[in-house]
Amino acid sequence: MMRTVQLAMRDAEYAASLQDALSRSGPWHVESVDSPDPALPFVLVLDDAAFERLPRPLAHPERIVLISRQDPQLLAQAWDAGIVSVAKVEDPLPTVLLAIMAAALRAEKAGETAVTSEISPRPSVVSARKSPQDQTSQPRRCRPP
Repeated sequence: MMRTVQLAMRDAEYAASLQDALSRSGPWHVESVDSPDPALPFVLVLDDAAFERLPRPLAHPERIVLISRQDPQLLAQAWDAGIVSVAKVEDPLPTVLLAIMAAALRAEKAGETAVTSEISPRPSVVSARKSPQDQTSQPRRCRPP
């Protein structure tokens, strides 16, 4: 299954390195964009400037990976927006790739749960009830030696 990533970063060299690493790590289609479109069902990889341009509230913050210079004010905004994947610009590419893969898995999982309207995807499963006669549920006292 091909996964699409929208990459919105000012640093063209870093973006090219990340795009190359993604293409070598699996079936990723990478689109370099100036303005990411959060309405599309893609993982969004953003730098600080692209994140600041996104409209709030974010509809799907689980799909966003922020690659930041670690400005405390910006990180607080990301936290408030619900973003859970944040990497430093200095982080090695494998670390950033893991964050992108995690965002893709969260997006898939969110899509699955949105389809089901019940807590359990298998509504025919019935919980077993414990019998009142079951003595294993009674508290036991230990005798002193």
